Amino acid sequence: MSEKLHPNVEKVAAALREHGVTGEIVVFSEATPTAATAAAQLGCEVGAIANSLIFDADGSPLLVLTSGAHRVNTELIARTVGATKVKRATPEFVRTATGQVIGGVAPLGHPAPIRTLVDPWLDRHEVVWAAAGHPHTIFPTTYDELIRITGGTPAEVE
Repeated sequence: MSEKLHPNVEKVAAALREHGVTGEIVVFSEATPTAATAAAQLGCEVGAIANSLIFDADGSPLLVLTSGAHRVNTELIARTVGATKVKRATPEFVRTATGQVIGGVAPLGHPAPIRTLVDPWLDRHEVVWAAAGHPHTIFPTTYDELIRITGGTPAEVE
């Protein structure tokens, strides 16, 4: 990425400021599209990475913020949100719902609010890292702050 931030990152930065988030966006020289690559770049546990995963819940987007150490149980989250079927969203579905690409989806800065579940396991970490709208960006936050800025609901996802 160049010195100028990607437009998606600018949107996320504006949303963070709007919500009073003080953590600064970190820009990596290389993409960090997975929790493992982000954790390696930051020198933290993979569980401290908040994966922003978009699912198709009966045709509506559902954002699940889960610990990078977890896999999401789609049957469990379908029961949690009262959906008939929850499946991994296609890249096109993700981009339409968030305006962002897989590997850089932020928990906020989307064209419209997205129903959000937040994995309580993230609360085990003093600092949680979430993508900032582009695969080269991430920002520090906390579990409580993620719930506040997304309007998310704490929910077991694994």
